[in-house]
Amino acid sequence: MSHSSSTNTGLHRQIWMMAAPIILANVSVPLLGAVNTAVVGHLDAPHYIGAVAIGAMLFNFIYHLFNCLRMGTTGPTAQARGAGDAAEVRAMIGRALLLALAASAMLLLLHRPLLDAALWLIEARAPVEQHAREYFLIRAWALPAVLGSYAIVGWLYGLRDARTPLALLVLTNGANIVLSVLFVHGFGWGVPGVAWASLIAEYAGFAAGLWCVLHALGRLPAANRRAALLDRERLQRMLAINGDLVLRTFCVVSVMALFMAQSAGLGDLPLAANQVLHTFLMFTSFGLDGLAHAAEAILGESAGRRDREGFRRGLRAVLGWSFAVGAANCAIYLAAGSAIIALLTSQPEVRMQAEAWLLWPALMPLISVWAYCYDGVYLAATRTRPMRNIVLLAFAAFLAVLFGAAPFFGNAGLWAAVTVFLGLRGLLQWWWLPRVVAAV
Repeated sequence: MSHSSSTNTGLHRQIWMMAAPIILANVSVPLLGAVNTAVVGHLDAPHYIGAVAIGAMLFNFIYHLFNCLRMGTTGPTAQARGAGDAAEVRAMIGRALLLALAASAMLLLLHRPLLDAALWLIEARAPVEQHAREYFLIRAWALPAVLGSYAIVGWLYGLRDARTPLALLVLTNGANIVLSVLFVHGFGWGVPGVAWASLIAEYAGFAAGLWCVLHALGRLPAANRRAALLDRERLQRMLAINGDLVLRTFCVVSVMALFMAQSAGLGDLPLAANQVLHTFLMFTSFGLDGLAHAAEAILGESAGRRDREGFRRGLRAVLGWSFAVGAANCAIYLAAGSAIIALLTSQPEVRMQAEAWLLWPALMPLISVWAYCYDGVYLAATRTRPMRNIVLLAFAAFLAVLFGAAPFFGNAGLWAAVTVFLGLRGLLQWWWLPRVVAAV
């Protein structure tokens, strides 16, 4: 076997060994959403599903917006590790946790007016709005735990540690699933029971994450210098990266928020059906994100070493694995989509509506795979500005289709808008990619 072939085989093994536990961890997130949908989906009215859909959408809008704390931590940590700067690796987790604390404090101060403004914008019926409000006001107090966990997971990924985040997410989401079933069907708490389950589980996961950070710090190589936690230049760079990512993520989460808000305007039944189908998109995105996270860590180390050829080899391997995972997702949805819908809800009218639109989310993995894959590549190189600009252009196209086509084509127009957003993101990132590689 040639040296090049051996190197490529080892690289593929490294990527998959890291991506596999991340994919398993990520899939537990939409699995939690699917279980929460199923828990209320077997109650006696569709507005319970709609309430969880709207409440979770509002909450996830904030959480995903600040997922920059994970994305903005992995790349710089991996680059510092690739450059052999142990002191900077240690300082990164402190800076990330400080940003998480500041962001969560600001959000808790503003969470009630933010909720009022969001519900004012959404045309949901009174029972849906009431239960969505209950859900959000309980679960909002988990913000410090969730944002802190994002920082911890991002740092661990930068260390190429994918198993610890897997254990943390399985612990958190496993507890959440068990408590959701217990509180809703055991104690009869309804929609608030789902929110309380999330709150308790997320603090348990954060506490376990802090314990893991302490142990990881003890295993790191000794540093030959001490990096300042509040180093002005490093903080400015981190804030600039996170600023780009906040704006980028605002557009990404706004897509699904507007999708669900427009679904609510179509009525309780289309809203419930789209919430069920949204689960398919979540499984796809979180699965493909696993490969993106692996790219951030492995390609980030190559960027830290200024190893352009290693970066290219890693890029080719990530693209290949991403296409394989996207194609597998598509095949599963086409073959078993109706059975998955039946697991999520027992209401015949919701199932019928969801099956009518199943082809859209079933084919979406083949369209969205490139956007998710290139996200990891851009983050590995910390090229967040072009990444931000590309998403802004794709979001503008999404809005044009959403408000131009949806009034005439109804639910088909909503799904077409999401398809345009994901497809255009991947296309534009591919077009700009040579400049990213040249900067390594």
